[in-house]
Amino acid sequence: MNRFTRKAAALAAGLGLAVASLAAHAEGKISIAQQFGIGYLLLDVVRDQKLIEKHGRQQGVNIQVEWASISGATAMNEALLAGALDVVSAGVPPMLTLWDRTRGKQNVKAVAALGSLPNYLLSNSPTVKTIKDLSDKDRIAVPAAGVGFQSRTLQIETARVFGKDEFKRFDNISVSLPHPEATAALIAGGSEINTHFSSAPFYYQALAANKNIHKLISSYDILGGPATFNVLYTTQKFHDENPKTYKAFYGALVEAAQLVKADKAKAADIFIRVQKSKLPPDLVRRIVEDPENDFTVSPHRTFVYADELQKLGVVRNKAASWKDYFFEEAYAQPGS
Repeated sequence: MNRFTRKAAALAAGLGLAVASLAAHAEGKISIAQQFGIGYLLLDVVRDQKLIEKHGRQQGVNIQVEWASISGATAMNEALLAGALDVVSAGVPPMLTLWDRTRGKQNVKAVAALGSLPNYLLSNSPTVKTIKDLSDKDRIAVPAAGVGFQSRTLQIETARVFGKDEFKRFDNISVSLPHPEATAALIAGGSEINTHFSSAPFYYQALAANKNIHKLISSYDILGGPATFNVLYTTQKFHDENPKTYKAFYGALVEAAQLVKADKAKAADIFIRVQKSKLPPDLVRRIVEDPENDFTVSPHRTFVYADELQKLGVVRNKAASWKDYFFEEAYAQPGS
């Protein structure tokens, strides 16, 4: 073998090792981001019980899992499209917006629901009883103003009450603020934040801490019943190039949902431990046991969002069913 042949062989061997390394990396790593609140309980269970690693071993893959905490759908979507994260989590509307925007490109779709939990639009103002009472002097705290779950849900109700052309009526008085800070501001009073579209456990805390705080409307009221709050979503590339890792991840989510249903007290303890929560254990258990809250991977009423947001022009592409914007692994569960 002459020196040119030896160099070619060495280069080929190096390329082969590089390809093998990339393949091994692809099927052995997943990065996941979640937001704050008990709406992400299934991910806390997956993390605490190391369920992705467990299901990965069943697939013959040792999976390295990286976890991140991010507030707001905008940051989530930017991180996913930049390739900084493999899987992100947010409300149904931000996922649908990204599904719509990336069709024919990254082809973002939902992996699974994280549960059907209501959000409450709260106010500490005695003069604000319904959204008709909101004015320019009020400020509504939401995690991602104008684009997040809470804002889009409010836009749907605003269009119903004031007409389609007015669906962004309250965007100009909405302020992006993480739930913990918004809750503290609402309870304390005296700040410009007098309204908050709040998720669990934060609305439980707010309603208990300040007698002036009251509910204006629930997301369940707006959507016609129990509906998915948050979903996990990823790109077609990650889904297709990591079949074993993806299958392990989905299997872990299903097992986590089963664990929560079978042992709500254990699930509540996991939330406190993983989140290092200072919430009273009795409150956490009450939230997990509340019949309004269903920690399931099955999507509920997500198509209401797809339909309404398409009518408002937020989403351009019309979905025929919920299966258009979920990856096929989710079809094993009932959905809507």
